[in-house]
Amino acid sequence: MNPLISLAANAPKAELHLHVEGSFEPELMFEIAQRNGVKLPFATAEEIRAAYDFANLQEFLDIYYQGMSVLLHERDFYDLTMAYLRRAHEDNVIHAEIFFDPQGHTERGVDFADVVGGISRALDEARDQWGMSSRLILCFLRHLSEEDAFAALEQAVPHLDAIAGVGLDSSEVGHPPSKFARVFAKARDMGLHVVAHAGEEGPPDYVWEALDVLKVQRIDHGNRALEDAELVARLARDKTCLTVCPLSNLKLCVIDDMKHHPIKTMLEAGLAPCVNSDDPSYFGGYVNDNFAALIEALPLSRDDVAQLLRNSFAGSFLAPDEKAAALARLEDYLDGAP
Repeated sequence: MNPLISLAANAPKAELHLHVEGSFEPELMFEIAQRNGVKLPFATAEEIRAAYDFANLQEFLDIYYQGMSVLLHERDFYDLTMAYLRRAHEDNVIHAEIFFDPQGHTERGVDFADVVGGISRALDEARDQWGMSSRLILCFLRHLSEEDAFAALEQAVPHLDAIAGVGLDSSEVGHPPSKFARVFAKARDMGLHVVAHAGEEGPPDYVWEALDVLKVQRIDHGNRALEDAELVARLARDKTCLTVCPLSNLKLCVIDDMKHHPIKTMLEAGLAPCVNSDDPSYFGGYVNDNFAALIEALPLSRDDVAQLLRNSFAGSFLAPDEKAAALARLEDYLDGAP
């Protein structure tokens, strides 16, 4: 194995961009569908995987929401989250910041408390079993209205002990961050962290809006920020974390070849990208698979890989002492690794 792939695979790391509903492996989807009496339009797990051939973000979202339809009870959300956490632990993820899409469930009549309860129970178990820390981030679906986002935030109020922040996902083009300015302002007033998907398919202007209107603390994706030199300078100056998702970019045709992925350019420009899996069951790999794909395709140095790992902790919402401890653990590993 390429020594840099081994270096990345065995390193302690954080994952900051993971949609728990996007970690839904077809086998578990069928198991839960059968348990809940939900009929899927596929006969086998192989048929589902064969459908994972997307030309753009919207084609992915169509099948993503279809898969979510089998999740009905607290146990379902626990099983889904635990399956991801078990896989992340195998990849030496010691801290995970997980997105969930409550609007995609409550609009089907699922109780908000069951969604958060199942996810939180799994996060607690991962902490107790493996010492894995975590943060839970409620994402607003940007193709829905501001009113719907406010309703989701209101539903979250009784569960703020379990929810650390809010984000913005779903169809990007035509739904600029500014559409949700007021709901993000309210979330900030509530003491929640704020992030947003921007600059994946949307233009650099969306990244500016996420920074200046939503006042986000990091940018999810951010690839197209490279088209704006002034924006690049801003992001570099502020060391704004970009939660980059290489296999997702390839699968959704944001790039046409991993050799063209911009993460090396981001590093050379002084930006702070980190490596994440986004929706791993749909895009063909968990976080270590994403590192391996980059290392095989790009002329990344050992220092590049080490910096990507550092950025995952530096961009996290860990408390300062927790962040320092995680970074020290990483440096100890890097000092002793070949």
